[in-house]
Amino acid sequence: MQQIISFLLKFKTALVFWGLLALAIALTINANTYHQHKWLSSTNFISSFVLGIKADVADYFYLKGENMKLMEENKKLRNFYLTHQNQIVATDSLSFTNDKSLDSTYQIVKAKVIANSYRKINNFLLLELLEDFDLSADLAVISPQGIVGVIEDYNDQYARVISVLNPTILINAQLAKTNHFGSLVWDGKDPNITRLIDVPRSADVAIGDLVETGGNSLIFPEKIPIGKVVSFELDQNRGYYNIEVELFTDMTNLRNVYVIQLKNKEAILELIPETNE
Repeated sequence: MQQIISFLLKFKTALVFWGLLALAIALTINANTYHQHKWLSSTNFISSFVLGIKADVADYFYLKGENMKLMEENKKLRNFYLTHQNQIVATDSLSFTNDKSLDSTYQIVKAKVIANSYRKINNFLLLELLEDFDLSADLAVISPQGIVGVIEDYNDQYARVISVLNPTILINAQLAKTNHFGSLVWDGKDPNITRLIDVPRSADVAIGDLVETGGNSLIFPEKIPIGKVVSFELDQNRGYYNIEVELFTDMTNLRNVYVIQLKNKEAILELIPETNE
């Protein structure tokens, strides 16, 4: 004990200096969104290798649960195939296209979550790709249960994803039974609940209704499950519903996800006229 006290007294000036420096850096990052973004960008990719090793170790303890999830997903895919086998063509990759073309509209790549935040306001995930793939920004990320987020930054093997639990992104979503659409946005509170806003009063809304991705997006395929309606109210002044949606994806427990790319996205973007505002 005496040696510890002697050590602290001997190096007290240096310890105080480094402590105050660390406190100043932390306060600067927490107080400034720009610095938070840069800090996340640098630290996430610097620590990717270490997090990947940590995730590999953790995978061992999640094998049983993950196998059950994969079995359930395979069962759903098998049921889908048996129900629609007269309408689809078997291909090497999963296709979300609704027509009978031989080429799939979307390319799907497997990835593993190696870092995930869900307790903050602006939440992000860090992914490690499990297949060779030319990444780009604004690609959809989904889980076997539903949506996860949108890729914001990337390198050859890793990608940072803006979580659906992040109020900086709006996702086009619709009520499955009526196709009335609005914007999905998180209010920064419950990681299991998000909100569907700007749904017109003409929509028929009920508790338990399925909410899915809409067709007005070049990021998410249409009709990807999002969640179910747990409450709603009509804003009489604006004439639009505010709908609370319970997410199907457990954002607090993510391991395996998929990155989805619309193959003809660039060709479609060329047809959209540029506007000068």
